[in-house]
Amino acid sequence: MKNILVVDDEKSMCDFLSILLSGEGYSVQSTSNPRAALSLIESGEKIDMVITDLKMPEMNGLELLNGIRESNPEILVIMITAYATTENAVEAMKRGAFDYLIKPFKVDEIKIIVRKAFESRDLKNENLLLKDQIKRQTRFENIIGTSLEIQRIFETITRVADIGSTVLITGESGTGKELIAKAIHYHSRRQDKPFVTVNCGALPENLLETELFGHMKGSFTGAVQNKEGLFEIAEGGTFFLDEVAETTPSIQIKLLRVLNDKKFKRVGGIKDISVDVRIVAATNRNLESMVENREFREDLYYRLNVIPIHVPPLRERTIDIPLLAEHFIQKCSKACGREKMTIAQDAVDVLKQYSWPGNIRELENVIERCVALEPASVISIDSLPSYLRQVKLTESKISNNIPPDGIDLECVVGEYEKDFLIKALKRTGGVRKDAADLLRITFRSLRYRLKKYGLDDMERADD
Repeated sequence: MKNILVVDDEKSMCDFLSILLSGEGYSVQSTSNPRAALSLIESGEKIDMVITDLKMPEMNGLELLNGIRESNPEILVIMITAYATTENAVEAMKRGAFDYLIKPFKVDEIKIIVRKAFESRDLKNENLLLKDQIKRQTRFENIIGTSLEIQRIFETITRVADIGSTVLITGESGTGKELIAKAIHYHSRRQDKPFVTVNCGALPENLLETELFGHMKGSFTGAVQNKEGLFEIAEGGTFFLDEVAETTPSIQIKLLRVLNDKKFKRVGGIKDISVDVRIVAATNRNLESMVENREFREDLYYRLNVIPIHVPPLRERTIDIPLLAEHFIQKCSKACGREKMTIAQDAVDVLKQYSWPGNIRELENVIERCVALEPASVISIDSLPSYLRQVKLTESKISNNIPPDGIDLECVVGEYEKDFLIKALKRTGGVRKDAADLLRITFRSLRYRLKKYGLDDMERADD
């Protein structure tokens, strides 16, 4: 229930508004003493709105308004008076009053203004809450990990967020490149402006061009009106170009102009449009090789690659898998309306042994499936998909039996190889050259294999 305080030196007005607004479902108090009203507010009494007269002895409505704003600026204030002047109205609105009523006013008029005031405040609070939730969700909370690689990414985001330079995020599909782009945006001064994203590989060239730059009425069949492009919508904010490697040479030329001149033309337009956006691009392809093969413009590559951020695949940061699994269990449990589940340690061990070609996106899908289908409160090995259970090896031997539904040979052999790498490093006290000799491989090959299996962070001794 909304609480309204009526302040008027005329008792008849206090009584009238109290009866009227109580009938509308509000909780109403009234007083003819503005100082008593201010004391009530300063005491912390829950007041949502004050309806006050402007001309009162001892303290006028504007003075009361100042006191309310200092004590609790969230309280809505509506001014009423029989002595209206434009100057008073403007002054009251400047000082934070929601609206201004002139006596005598109609019953429906006060009802409508009170209702609109509360609706406006509720909408504002909902928008603020939503923005706050979006910011918290897209800062670092969804980028999970304690691995050295992820900590370096956190550090880079913090350092470059406010610089404004173009960022190029590289990494395999499913590694969380868009989350990093959002984190950059919401750590920057542009955080209150739009974050706009487009997948450059999801649209054919003509549609992508009109999405990015907009078009003019009549510029092609079906262009029945002018259309803003996403660059215009992103004004003042951040534009995330996902899968930028999939753009055609024609689109690349126009992107280069935006980066160089901060200008572009709509499709069919002749007028330059200036835009202030920060561009963050991402790709899962090797742009350097594409430049060498003349599949991607070299000048655009260098304009995009001002600040590079590489996101490692999940198989290279297995230390983060337990944290990620716990995060997704909590997220999926909430979405499914279930009590929070847990995961058994042997199931976690299996997750750490798998190579995750689909990266974090694949892990989330696996956890979501387990949460949805597992009737118990604990995710066990048996809860996992069969292709994951196949990578679980005993320490004594590898079974030479092929199960009825087949086996992932690469994962099985890879796990056996990983086990020998760990044992060799332990036996040699972390001296990698000695470990390579023990395994009869080159030092370079050892380094490659350690990186492949996410063991590059293992404690090492001087080689």
